[in-house]
Amino acid sequence: MSLLVIHQYLTTYLVFGAMLFGFGIYGLLTRRTLIGMLIAAELMLAGVSVNFMAFNRFLAPDPTVGQIFTLFIMAIAAAEAAIGLSIVVAVYRYYKTVDTEDLVNLKG
Repeated sequence: MSLLVIHQYLTTYLVFGAMLFGFGIYGLLTRRTLIGMLIAAELMLAGVSVNFMAFNRFLAPDPTVGQIFTLFIMAIAAAEAAIGLSIVVAVYRYYKTVDTEDLVNLKG
């Protein structure tokens, strides 16, 4: 398999999407700050978007389905980033830290 035609295979996109999703899971499990966790969640959403677009390109009978799902994922990611960052700012103002281990006394 030549590197010039690697973009013509579904497996390439699925592996790339799975790697992004895996990096996101790893980031969520290992990061101790809220900002790092938000970035890891964005990586997970990007991996899902890549997989939706790959299935859209190679397998979908209607070519707009995967694109619509990806647009919804992008909107959710933007809303998650905005709301998540506002929560991080509010937590920092109150606790003076964004380290998750220092936030053990949060009550819902």
